[in-house]
Amino acid sequence: MLNALDRTDKALLAALQNNARLTVAELAEQVSLTTSPCWRRVKILEQQGLITGYQAIISPKQLGYGVTAFVSVMMASHSQETARKFEQCLLDIPEIVACHNISGRYDFLLEVVAKDLESFGEFAREVLQALPAVKEIYSSFSFKSVKPLRKMPLGL
Repeated sequence: MLNALDRTDKALLAALQNNARLTVAELAEQVSLTTSPCWRRVKILEQQGLITGYQAIISPKQLGYGVTAFVSVMMASHSQETARKFEQCLLDIPEIVACHNISGRYDFLLEVVAKDLESFGEFAREVLQALPAVKEIYSSFSFKSVKPLRKMPLGL
């Protein structure tokens, strides 16, 4: 899909990744368009599914989350039903801020936030190990976030 984007579309996406709160006028100025064509192009990018939403970036530290853990999960069963049930359970757990179904020894990689190490330990024992068909979990902890913003490369 990226190949079908022209220079202006890429510039719009880059500007919105840097600051999604830009007004249409500010965005139009940054990409050298007038406001109406700029607004239309953004709407098309949304309709095509390239822009899937707009979100505030919130500081975990300011909310009291001092620990970020990456938890590798090995499943006891690899049936589709088990995976679906496991994935559905994850959606209801706010401390799990990201989840990827991965290849390799483990089946899922979770990003989890917790107040401190003690509360993470309780969470791992009481919540993660109680999830359907969990065979093994392995946790690694982040010392610091080196690249906290998730920006897609646009080949500009």
